[in-house]
Order: sequence, then C-alpha cells, then structure tokens
Amino acid sequence: MITVKEAEGLILENTRDYGAEIVMFDEALGRVLAETIKADRDLPAFNRVTMDGIAINYSAFENGTRSFAIKGTQAAGANPIEINSEDQCVEIMTGAAMPEAVDTIIRYEDIEIKEGIATVLAANVKKGQNLHLKGTDKKQGDLLLSPGTTITPAVISLIASVGEAELRVKRLPRVVIISSGDELVEVAATPSPYQIRRSNNYMVQAILAREGIKASLINIPDDPEVIQHHLAICLQNYDVILMSGGISMGKFDHIPQALAALRVQQIFHKVQQRPGKPFWFGKHDNGVVVFAFPGNPVATFMCTQRYFVPWLNASLGKEESKPIFAVLESDLTFEPQLAYYLQVKLQFTGQGQLLATPLAGNGSGDFANLADTDAFMELPSEINEFKKGEVYRVYLFNQLQ
Repeated sequence: MITVKEAEGLILENTRDYGAEIVMFDEALGRVLAETIKADRDLPAFNRVTMDGIAINYSAFENGTRSFAIKGTQAAGANPIEINSEDQCVEIMTGAAMPEAVDTIIRYEDIEIKEGIATVLAANVKKGQNLHLKGTDKKQGDLLLSPGTTITPAVISLIASVGEAELRVKRLPRVVIISSGDELVEVAATPSPYQIRRSNNYMVQAILAREGIKASLINIPDDPEVIQHHLAICLQNYDVILMSGGISMGKFDHIPQALAALRVQQIFHKVQQRPGKPFWFGKHDNGVVVFAFPGNPVATFMCTQRYFVPWLNASLGKEESKPIFAVLESDLTFEPQLAYYLQVKLQFTGQGQLLATPLAGNGSGDFANLADTDAFMELPSEINEFKKGEVYRVYLFNQLQ
C-alpha cells in the first residue's frame, strides 16, 4: 500500500488539459476562465453619483451659499445638465454622470426643497462627497481576470460590465460513472431481502454536477466478459472513468483483471487510509484515467471528494484553494496505522474558531450518517491518540453555516 500523500502525488502527475471552448457569459457560472479579461474603458467610466440629491459647486457652499436654484433634474443615463452660476444646482439621481460644473453631492436627507429652491440643512459638507470618480477602480486596459479564475456570480457581473458576451473557458472532461454488482437494483424497484437500491452512482453524479460535469451512468453485472466489454467501449468514448465497487479481494471483484486485459496501466492499488483502502487508479495509453473506488458508500464519497475533485481542479488549471483546518472537539482513538477520514459536523464558535464534532457512525457502509456531516477530518496515520483541541485539516463537502 502507498500513503495518502503518495497517492495524491501520483494522481496529480496524471492531470490533463482538455482544451477550451466558447460559451455565453450567462451560461458560464462555475466554469474556469481560459482567457485574460481586461477593462475596455475606465471603471467607473465617468464620475458617478452615489446618492440621490443635489449637485453643487463646493466653492459656493464654502463661501456661505446655502440655497440653490434647481436648474433641472438628471436621471441615470441622461446627458449631464450644466449650471450657469454657482447659486444653481442640479437635482440628480444615483448612477448619473456628474456634470463638469459641479463637484459635490448633498443627499436629499440633508436638504429641503421648496418652489424650485434647494436649501442645505447639513452643517458639514465635504468637497467631492458621494461621488465615485472615473477610473478609480480600474483604468482602460487594466487586467481584471486571469486564466484559472472560477466564474462566480460576482465575476459574471464584472464580465458583463466590460462587454464580454462570449467567454473562452476550460473544456470539461467527458466522464462516465460505472457501478457494478448483481445486488444492485434500480431506485424505483423493490429490492429482495438481500438486494439494495443503486445509490453510489447517483451520489457521484451529484458531486460532479456541482463541478459542472454532466456524467453518464452505467451499471454492469458481476460478469467478467460483460465488464470488459463495457470498459472497452468507455475507454473509446470518455476521458475519465469513475467506478464504484468490484476492486477488492472478493471472488466477484473482476474490475482490476478487466482493466489489465484492456491495457490500462495500474498506477496504484490500495492506499493506507480508512475508508477507501482498496482504491485503484490507472491510465490508458490513449489518455483516459480510471478512478476505481471501493463500493462502500462512504468510501466512494470520500475518495471522490479527496482525490477526483482535486485532480479535476488541477486539470482545469483552477486557482488552488487554501486548506481549511478545524479544532477537534473531543478525544478520539484510532488504532490501525492508516490515515483516518473522520466524519465531522462543523460549527463556528462565537470567537470564530471552527470546531469539528466527530460523527463516527457505523463504518464505511453507513451512508445515513454521512447525510448529517459536513466534512472529513484527515487524521494522520503516524499517531493513534487524538486529543480535544488539536487542529487537523478538513475536506468540506457542505457549505459552512
């Protein structure tokens, strides 16, 4: 068996660039940018009003003027209205372009308007207040976004503001999820007393959907010839094969032999970890990578989150996120010399400390317990006594509340 760190390293050595494609900007949420985005003009593009009120020339206020004749009303997007004398003002709305002859905005809350005259009630007025000056955010030609940026709602807003209707984004790999086992039946079926409904493949499909991938699903029986037949087809039609089940030491675990027969190179089989010790990883000469996970639900779930998602992010050139650490909330003992992925519930204390409460459950088949947890805490294999208050890395699969 190899260590978790060795497994991670070997997987990341086998990333692949799948190229780029053009998508509409409003369909790019969650994708990874594959081009540089620059400002097509200054941001903001003009001296922008940030409060509804009146626009005055500050020198008039400084010289004692408190009442101003309203020259006109200017809405956002309208041509600027210029004043002819310092005792005039413009009634102006948020988002409007500031006229050149004025330099200060006074809010409606600080004035009184009667018969076309605006009287300033506020004692303290600062020159240039309530203005967002042209080019203070970015200048024309400045870099806004770099390749590798994940496109979030805020990024979409920025992209739209500079007129990038079409975007070049990293192409996602074609992925198929294969579950195997004669004990599995369809979700809508009524299982016999010794069968179970198929769920691992839908779980993995949901994880991939959050990453923007629409994965195909295939279920195959425990038949060596059928397994090899389907794998041969998948090796020609997909970039990544994710498998759940059939890779341990049982008499019906035919996956490793089928992969070997199809000349898929085994890079490793078995990792010093729990759950997921029988994890198999390999690669075909045509570039297809194969992640074959143990069939236990928690093992499949953990391995997908811990190994496949980082591989995908690296393949897409996504900016690497910073690791998250949490404080163990109670003492724990784990005897085998294996890295232990402990299921934990996370919560912040009033002091902003992230606490991890263990929810050990009943082993790697306890998928019901998994639904109540937020993350896996990675406990190192070198020690077996873990104390309350110690800090370890966590791998989130739910958003922090």
